Amino acid sequence: MKTEPIIVQRIYNAPIEKVWHAITGLEQMRQWYFPSLIEFEPEIGFETVFDVESGGKIFPHIWKVKEVIRGKKISYEWKFGGYPGDSLVSFELFNEDGKTRIVLTHNQVETFRGDLHPDLAKQNFVQGWTHFIGTALKEFVEQDAEE
Repeated sequence: MKTEPIIVQRIYNAPIEKVWHAITGLEQMRQWYFPSLIEFEPEIGFETVFDVESGGKIFPHIWKVKEVIRGKKISYEWKFGGYPGDSLVSFELFNEDGKTRIVLTHNQVETFRGDLHPDLAKQNFVQGWTHFIGTALKEFVEQDAEE
């Protein structure tokens, strides 16, 4: 099954190093991304499992880090315990004159069978990533930019 990835791009008024720490540092990830994240290490092979409650249901998130290029890219496998599917999420960072362009790519979302599990429908991921990348992370990394 050939599928189109979800891609969300934004430019932040923040240096790459700050954005890198926000997407790979446990305490920072808890602030803008997943407060229930228990542990995270930007190291190939690192695995973590944490629960996210949505609409009265618990979704065990299972991540395994697949690629790390420090300051440039991190990718992890993303699955849900008790549900079909296996996807890959990548965050890539590019320097744009002191600002940071981020490109989020989420591949194989259709393997979650949103047709059978509406909570895992592709449109929900599009909305989620648009919020996380377009609003939450942007506000988090730019919060000190005006000072």
